[in-house]
Amino acid sequence: MRKELEVILNSTHDAMIAVNKYGVITLFNKAAEKLTGINKEYALNREVKKVILNTRLNHILETGDFELNRKQDLGNIKIITNRMPVINEKGEIIGAVAVFRDITDIKELASQVTNLKEVQSMLEAIFYSTQDAISVVDQNGINLMINPAYTKLTGLSEKDIIGKIATADIAEGESIHLKVLETKKKIKNAKMKVGPMGKEVIATAAPIIVDNELRGSVGVLHDLSDIVKVTNELKLAKKIIRSLEAKYTFEDIVGENRLLKNAIEKARKAAKVPATVLLRGESGTGKELFAHAIHNESDRKFNQFIKVNCAAISESLLESELFGYEEGAFTGAKKGGKKGLFEQASGGTIFLDEIGEVSPNIQVKLLRVLQEKEIIKVGATKPIDINVRIIGATNMDLEKAVKESRFREDLYYRLNVLPIHIPALRYRKEDLQDLVYNSIRKLNQEYGRAVVEISDLALEILSLHDWPGNVRELENVIGRSIINMKVNEYKIEKRHLPKITENYIEKNQFLNNDEFTSQKTPESLKTILENKEKEYLIHILNRFEGNKTKAAKILDISIRSLYYKLEKYNIV
Repeated sequence: MRKELEVILNSTHDAMIAVNKYGVITLFNKAAEKLTGINKEYALNREVKKVILNTRLNHILETGDFELNRKQDLGNIKIITNRMPVINEKGEIIGAVAVFRDITDIKELASQVTNLKEVQSMLEAIFYSTQDAISVVDQNGINLMINPAYTKLTGLSEKDIIGKIATADIAEGESIHLKVLETKKKIKNAKMKVGPMGKEVIATAAPIIVDNELRGSVGVLHDLSDIVKVTNELKLAKKIIRSLEAKYTFEDIVGENRLLKNAIEKARKAAKVPATVLLRGESGTGKELFAHAIHNESDRKFNQFIKVNCAAISESLLESELFGYEEGAFTGAKKGGKKGLFEQASGGTIFLDEIGEVSPNIQVKLLRVLQEKEIIKVGATKPIDINVRIIGATNMDLEKAVKESRFREDLYYRLNVLPIHIPALRYRKEDLQDLVYNSIRKLNQEYGRAVVEISDLALEILSLHDWPGNVRELENVIGRSIINMKVNEYKIEKRHLPKITENYIEKNQFLNNDEFTSQKTPESLKTILENKEKEYLIHILNRFEGNKTKAAKILDISIRSLYYKLEKYNIV
């Protein structure tokens, strides 16, 4: 009988784990091996909590509760699981069973079960747990067992089926049980109608063979409408995995400062409407984090989130990237043309970072997108309708740029529908400790370290700094501090902190410089400032070995502005 039980349990695609009343694994079928990646020989006769770390079977043993249709992560897959106690005739809990399946994909199911009187309590637990409609016939085609899921699907009770020929449940089609008994081969995905209502199902059956002897057939019915529903859900899940790039939510925004809380509240409200959002704030305050969170709390969260750094791409390339182009629009254009990012993001969100840096030509095209909800590809004449939510971000004084005619006034008003001002770190230093520990947690994972705290003195030193680079600068300082620590050190001390002012000009630098106290011919303030700016640009470029991207980032200016200054001062 034990042999027959193993055949049954190892043939089903439902993974099954059973434990005795002491929590020791007594059953670990092949499907469980496949889904968990744990070898059966290793699992059997071990405590389940030492084999499956997030198991809840011990809870079932203690409480006698039933847990049905619970979704759970298992490594890289998602499973749906049912757990229930095994109770003997005296009402005592003598074990527990978990039945679970991979719901990330629809797989063929061929279950092989037979009537085993000695393990009836085990089979009943399994039958009550599984969602599949299962029927079992003997070698003569007489129905021996059906489960509750079978009754629910077909509308037929045990009285209608048990002891009757395998065709008793069929409203239209042939009996797969009788075919299996005739051919001794599996039958897959046979369409038929069952029960008094003629329920349309997909049926799979397999022979039960013990010691080369045909002992019966086990069949599984799937509601065709459920298969369509699950397939659609899986397609949606795969689409989300492929396209969803917004990885942060409002829960990832750290801080209790009143100004920050006000910004979060406005952003949450903005997420509920499709209006354009403009994120204002200094570099490094977390504008991109807010953009991710707004998208993930909107009704567009299952569609594309595309980020574009407007200052990092040249004007000609930015235009073709945003709006796409027709075949032959310019030399080197791809055959068949190319979809632009606005078209790709249709139905989702596009995040235009450093939007204040875009050229007048692109400003005109952006205005058309905001006003008419349409784009025109490079080299095309026919507009294309789009449905995209725009989130802009800038650290620029747009009002000043409008007055100086560097930014279109009409575009400014179209963008500034829902402005959200994100406070600089110097205005919310009460959040510094939480931000430090949040950075430590992230960097521990990135660097493979185990830092757990920061000393009060080190934290006090950090609080004295004004953080012109904001949260980004703070994360940089914490990262460098962790790098300065030995592997066996777990607390950031004062000695680990880098010189956090070394990348910035001291406020009193000019007062201590000999060239200003000497008797040289006085120069204009403009000339003095330009000379100092040139000198500092050269210093930063030398420090980063000519890497302009890093230089622009530490100077807190756009790469385009850096190139302008290099050309102005003739710096090679």
